[in-house]
Amino acid sequence: QKILEKYHDLFTLQWEGVIGSMGAPSQAEWEQLLTNCSAFLFYGMERFMSHVLPNWLVAMNIPKCRLVILLDLVRSQQSYQRIKNSDIHKSCLRIALERPTETAMLLSLTGVGCVIATQWYTSLEENAERLESLFENLLSFGKTTGQTVYVLQK
Repeated sequence: QKILEKYHDLFTLQWEGVIGSMGAPSQAEWEQLLTNCSAFLFYGMERFMSHVLPNWLVAMNIPKCRLVILLDLVRSQQSYQRIKNSDIHKSCLRIALERPTETAMLLSLTGVGCVIATQWYTSLEENAERLESLFENLLSFGKTTGQTVYVLQK
């Protein structure tokens, strides 16, 4: 919340989304958010694709979305239990589609111009640091996504 408030003035006038206790978005809400944005940020627990249906995502056409930032792969006891219970009902192929590389490929196939994503499990604190660095470099300094990712790799 602090990071969003800090960079609020640098965002475009049309900033919308779902935060924290507002509840989990439905598939229709995910679709609306992705199709009506030029940039999309997911900052959450477990795998982004565990929240959306792959067959729904691949049917989408979202070329207006130029950038997707996925700060996911955070695990807590509760999120691990939820994902474990959910994965029991999924095929191995479906679970494989939820991995970072496969998620980036699916998003690219829908028309997304650039995907920045975590590749391994991390903590909320580490993702907060990544978000701060992303916003600082993209919004304050006006760096390109490539330059920003390079900064994150250091």
